[in-house]
Amino acid sequence: MSSAQAPARFSELATVKKGLHLEWRIAALRNGFLDATAYRLEFLLEVVGAAFVPAAIQWVLWYALFKIGGQESIGGFSYHQMLAYTFTSILFTQVRGGDHDFELMEMIRGGSLSNYLLRPAGVVEFVYMRGLAPKLFIAGVSLTIGIMASFFTDAVSGPRMIAAVGLAIMGNIIHYQIGSIIATLAFYWEEAYAVLMVKNMVVQLLCGELLPLSLFPANWEWVWKSTPFYLYVYGPTQYALGRWSNAEFVQAVGIASLWIIGLGILVHWSWRLSIKRYLSLGG
Repeated sequence: MSSAQAPARFSELATVKKGLHLEWRIAALRNGFLDATAYRLEFLLEVVGAAFVPAAIQWVLWYALFKIGGQESIGGFSYHQMLAYTFTSILFTQVRGGDHDFELMEMIRGGSLSNYLLRPAGVVEFVYMRGLAPKLFIAGVSLTIGIMASFFTDAVSGPRMIAAVGLAIMGNIIHYQIGSIIATLAFYWEEAYAVLMVKNMVVQLLCGELLPLSLFPANWEWVWKSTPFYLYVYGPTQYALGRWSNAEFVQAVGIASLWIIGLGILVHWSWRLSIKRYLSLGG
């Protein structure tokens, strides 16, 4: 090979390599979506149940406080504003999380991780891509519902809804990064299920899924603001409802970006360190 041909050859190989990387990511997304929707009725019931059961509980609570209890405003929210928050937060709750960090933990515990170590796909990213596929589909459905709702009410803004879904997807990335770091405990304890469950319960409380975080006492604000969890549901909901300014939203995106970068480094470091303890004995 001549010196003139070498750069072109290297450029061609780099292009092929990039194509392969993109190909397996697309394949992982497709495989994850087909796996999640293999039983379509079950998938639909799971989504509907996760959305409407909490909404019904919250509606009963707001009705009891405002209509029966006679409250005019709670935490700066009127009755109709609370209902708007409940409806909008449900859309972002569906984007949040997923159980793929549990899948990653089980791969370590059960020994099936060995099947992926020699493949060109990174294990952590591969599991995330599979779990992300149904969440992207749900995010699209939630966005469609939010935009449609904006035509019938002034409470929700269509353009803000689009941006808010983007922030919710960033929250989904952060959620999985934290879960994948916790999953490495399975290299040491053989079981990280309990820790992941505790993490999910804390997230449910501090992400704004159960209650608007503005209902927390003002002197506790630092608690939820010191975590990235409020970026999952509360932040997107506040922006979609017009309760956050554009400057606050941009600041939230910047904070989310810093969390993603920092946690990405921790994911790489924790797996690189923990994989040395992997014995592939199975469970």
